[in-house]
Amino acid sequence: MLSLEGIFVPNVTPFNHKGEIMYDALDDLVNYWIEAGISGVIANASTGEAPYLSDEERKRIIEYLVEHTGDKIKVCAGTGAPSTWKTIELTRAARDTGAEAALITTPYFFKPDDKEITRYFIDVINAVDLPVILYNVPKFTGYNVNPQVVASIAEECSGLVAIKDSSGNPGNMAEVIRLCGDKIDCLSGSADMILPTLMLGGKGAIVAVGNIIPEECTEIYRSYKNKDKINAGEYQLKASYVNKVLVRELPQIAAIKTALNQRGFNAGTPRKPLTELGESTKKHIEEAMRLV
Repeated sequence: MLSLEGIFVPNVTPFNHKGEIMYDALDDLVNYWIEAGISGVIANASTGEAPYLSDEERKRIIEYLVEHTGDKIKVCAGTGAPSTWKTIELTRAARDTGAEAALITTPYFFKPDDKEITRYFIDVINAVDLPVILYNVPKFTGYNVNPQVVASIAEECSGLVAIKDSSGNPGNMAEVIRLCGDKIDCLSGSADMILPTLMLGGKGAIVAVGNIIPEECTEIYRSYKNKDKINAGEYQLKASYVNKVLVRELPQIAAIKTALNQRGFNAGTPRKPLTELGESTKKHIEEAMRLV
């Protein structure tokens, strides 16, 4: 069974001002993340502006990442969609283009009940030959997945290999780990929860700020594994600060891309209808990131 442990980056998708994907810029970013010691990338996730990508763009991004990373890191892909059939279609396409696992958001737009969420994942997992990461992201779906639902799916389907929990709630993560941490890898989707998740028995994290501070995020993981909890705590404070500035207080796509651009990378701009930040906000980010 696929094991997912360490720090994973849900990579940004660099767009130029025409809205075209800049693959050379993506290559520079991937090399930066690999050198920092990440375990893998998650293409076409929320930080990668997946809702704004065509099906063909999704495939090409996965192919590009697989071709340019070799076996240095794992390449997984976001494939969640509101409907079961579309999620199956996207997941099969990700499998065929080389992804090692699929990150699948719980259904959104129409709010499902617990039985519908359970059925959705069972149907998808049984229809695809690819390990699945359940993505709990209340910020974007409007609801939190009951930990018992996660446990039920894990019991039913060996194809569920992990959860990315972006609830930011320590109690929620603790309950998931208690119920099914022996069956699936539990990963934090919140940068504030990297160290707490590890201390609860989780395996790592998939965090947006990993795009900009991959070394700090991987140092939390390395220090904890080396039993240096003081150092792990110091880096957790840094990750939480960056998360506050770029994710909690600002539009995260534009903010993360701005921070990357200020560090000399070409992350480009958000894709419409998202917009760039104003100059005063960009200056605020530049000043704030000097403290890291």
